[in-house]
Amino acid sequence: MVAAEFSLPRSRAANERLHDLVPGGAHTYAKGDDQYPAGLAPVISHGHGAHVWDVDGNRYIEYGSGLRSVSLGHAHPRVTEAVRRELDRGANFVRPSILEVEAAERFLATVPTAEMVKFAKNGSDATTAAVRLARAATGRPLVAVCADHPFFSVDDWFIGTTPMSAGIPAATSDLTVTFPYGDLAAAEDLLNRHRDKIACLLLEPATHTEPPPGYLSGLRELADRHGCVLVFDEMITGLRWSEAGAQGLYGVVPDLSTFGKALGNGFAVSALAGRRALMEQGGLRHSRDRVFLLSTTHGAETHSLAAAMAVLTTYVEESITARLHHLGERLAAGVRDAAAVMGVADHVLVRGRASNLVFATLDENHQPSQHYRTLFLRQLLTGGVLAPSFVVSSALDDADIAHTVDAVAQACAVYRKALDAGDPAPWLAGRPVKPVFRRRV
Repeated sequence: MVAAEFSLPRSRAANERLHDLVPGGAHTYAKGDDQYPAGLAPVISHGHGAHVWDVDGNRYIEYGSGLRSVSLGHAHPRVTEAVRRELDRGANFVRPSILEVEAAERFLATVPTAEMVKFAKNGSDATTAAVRLARAATGRPLVAVCADHPFFSVDDWFIGTTPMSAGIPAATSDLTVTFPYGDLAAAEDLLNRHRDKIACLLLEPATHTEPPPGYLSGLRELADRHGCVLVFDEMITGLRWSEAGAQGLYGVVPDLSTFGKALGNGFAVSALAGRRALMEQGGLRHSRDRVFLLSTTHGAETHSLAAAMAVLTTYVEESITARLHHLGERLAAGVRDAAAVMGVADHVLVRGRASNLVFATLDENHQPSQHYRTLFLRQLLTGGVLAPSFVVSSALDDADIAHTVDAVAQACAVYRKALDAGDPAPWLAGRPVKPVFRRRV
């Protein structure tokens, strides 16, 4: 699948051009070449289904496609056909398109726990709108976010809490407080310490761990008791946990929720959804002070709304969520078996819900290791697997899973050698991969 002498000269040249023209060499930090082994950051030419090709002509089985956004596979026929129908009909108008009401109806039929929805282009805008609305509705300044969840928005209120806080005034960062996931007592203590100051509790309802029994319903009760807004960030869980997101699976209804990623299968669309009483404050049918909720030039661009409608229909009609779980379960079992056979089951770990698998790479002392992650990624790449995670798309087939497991087995064999040597450096061929959020280069 990948050339025997594995090198990426055209990708390397393209990466140099990117760094000359684009800060960081990518438009998303998580796609940066610092996230990949030195010299092995492929630049993509095109993709189809579960496969992508780089500019050097190598083909890969791809996981985590589009940072989890392409859950149906690249160029999915139902999605591309829906978009194609709109191409000759215009993309943006001075008044709402009929697609705006049709897409809203389709979304709310799929996520019946919400009563109103407003579309945007990216998750950050939708989540920041939720924060603004919560502050307006409660008259409170503080935002409480889950400290165990890695990302909520590019805006100052969140980025100020990360190691990349340069350029953000401390006065802004001080308005965001944090609570740990799964600990109701800690959340209650935070609300008591900042009594009548917290506008909202914001978290992903689940990540690589399931919510403890009663946790989400307990947060719901705490939010009600303390008069704050409960916001679920469903950027990842939306559609992957159930067609109606994690709120549909766990049966706990937030006041507001934000969706994106899988919603457009790679097309730029996100959504803020929630209770009518809150959402209407960003509208025209009330007598309170108006909230500047979401107002984006391209938020209702027709091609992306057509894509979202096709995605929602495909998920419901073809039971896509169930397929994602089935594929993920097969992959996780295969990877765990391969790691066990090679004697690294305690070092190469697969975690998370089957539809959203990630992996951990641990060193000789069973601590997370960027060096061993680099080794693992390098071996997967040379085996034709592009996998910053093991997040599946529904386009994968049995042969893809089998090939991936075989590549993992070969990677684990090298991993075992590095563990035995007590040093992965000879297998890295350069610097280790780096975390996205870090203060210095």
